[in-house]
Amino acid sequence: MCGFPGPTDTVTPRQPRGQERVITGNRQTSWAFADAFVAEDDALRWARDRAREAGLRSVTPSTGAALRMLAATVDAKAVAEIGTGCGVSGMHLLHGMRPDGVLTTVDPEPEHQQFARQAFRACGFASNRARFIPGRALDVLPRLADAGYDLVFCDGDRLEYLDYLAESLRLLRPGGLVVFEGVFANGRTVDSGPQPTEVLRLRELLRTVRESQELMPSLLPVGDGLLCAVKR
Repeated sequence: MCGFPGPTDTVTPRQPRGQERVITGNRQTSWAFADAFVAEDDALRWARDRAREAGLRSVTPSTGAALRMLAATVDAKAVAEIGTGCGVSGMHLLHGMRPDGVLTTVDPEPEHQQFARQAFRACGFASNRARFIPGRALDVLPRLADAGYDLVFCDGDRLEYLDYLAESLRLLRPGGLVVFEGVFANGRTVDSGPQPTEVLRLRELLRTVRESQELMPSLLPVGDGLLCAVKR
């Protein structure tokens, strides 16, 4: 089984250099098309603007579309989200969940969650559709119910992703989904040069999920990389 490049590894191109540039260009066009494929409403755009003003990263439209589809696929009634931000990913998840579904969303910054509350309200979601819990994810997750969730979406501290995985396996019912955002790290995950600890942890996460006997994984090339896995 192939591994991810290490600090001393080299990556040999499989295509002639000129052809590789053409493929890259086509992929960028395809990604732009994917982002425009599912239109976002005014409430989502408002939440994106608030996130941008706060210096926060939001999931891309194509990532959001994937999240709502994944939530719908598992007929999600209970979803846990690590990293509320200003509510962009949460709104996409709510759109895909059952009409009586509840999103439990955790973030260390209560003021960001206030923006998310406003965005959810503007989008027409009832206040009982979301439960906001301020605090560090690793302090909050142990208090959530075992096997009580259909989907866990992780978009918090990349250094803690392996810890989120361990908690997610406990939180998910059999057949539930765990999803990690940002695993490409802007291309650094597969870069052969020396990388910071965050990227090394992402590589370890990818190996762990791929080799786990408890999970059936897939890596979706949307946004900055969406690692998904079904709990067997």
